[in-house]
Amino acid sequence: MRRTYLGEFEEIILLMVAILNGEGYGVTISEALEEHTGRIVTFGTVHNTLIRLEEKGFVTSELGGSTAERGGRRKRLFQITALGNRALQEIQQLRQNLWLLLPPDMLQPGNA
Repeated sequence: MRRTYLGEFEEIILLMVAILNGEGYGVTISEALEEHTGRIVTFGTVHNTLIRLEEKGFVTSELGGSTAERGGRRKRLFQITALGNRALQEIQQLRQNLWLLLPPDMLQPGNA
């Protein structure tokens, strides 16, 4: 099977979907992203990334119930798939392996 690579932003959005565990939609994912990373991004950027992740098979979505505070509109809730879960595990393992290769004193002050 050919591996599909994720960009850094896609990886972060996929992690947020996993963290929110089926309760994530565009707004909550944007808010969680800002809260946990300090990154401020537009809803459109998050939405487009979610659609791209869905097209790649890393997330699925379904419409939730309508709410009065949303003017009767329904939320599109995102959930990580088994493929998305595997991708995050592979990324985590790859990063851990690379960190282990880094000489211990490389990131000390004065080694730039």
